[in-house]
Amino acid sequence: MAIDETDRRLLDVLLSDSRLSYRRIASKIGVSVATVMNRIKRLEKEGIVKGYTAILDYEKLGYDIDAIINMKISKGKLFEVESKIAGNPAVAAVFDITGDFDSTIIAKFKNRRALDTFLKKIQTYDFVESTNTVLILNTIKNSQIRP
Repeated sequence: MAIDETDRRLLDVLLSDSRLSYRRIASKIGVSVATVMNRIKRLEKEGIVKGYTAILDYEKLGYDIDAIINMKISKGKLFEVESKIAGNPAVAAVFDITGDFDSTIIAKFKNRRALDTFLKKIQTYDFVESTNTVLILNTIKNSQIRP
């Protein structure tokens, strides 16, 4: 599906504040309300817009530790292990990667004990060969990119 300049402006507004009314979005990008409605429905149908969500401050919610966990996984079992780990509520993201590791997990924990418990649990999973954990000290930028 081709994305034109109107779609880009529309997506930019949605990234800034997806709670705006169609009327307010239309006025910001200079098109009719009907155009906004039709384009948003099309972008949703095409899977470009996958949902709308709140952005939480996890530190204020008591999550003091963000970790990047790289894993080596036995050949042929990548999806099986990743799917199992993805079901853990502490896990924010799971990626297949290139390089020295097979998979990367981004996870949030309230304290060191919770991180330790998680690591010890995944290290017992069949087919997890090794892990390497990196703690995130400061987040400089973490946002969606503009199309």
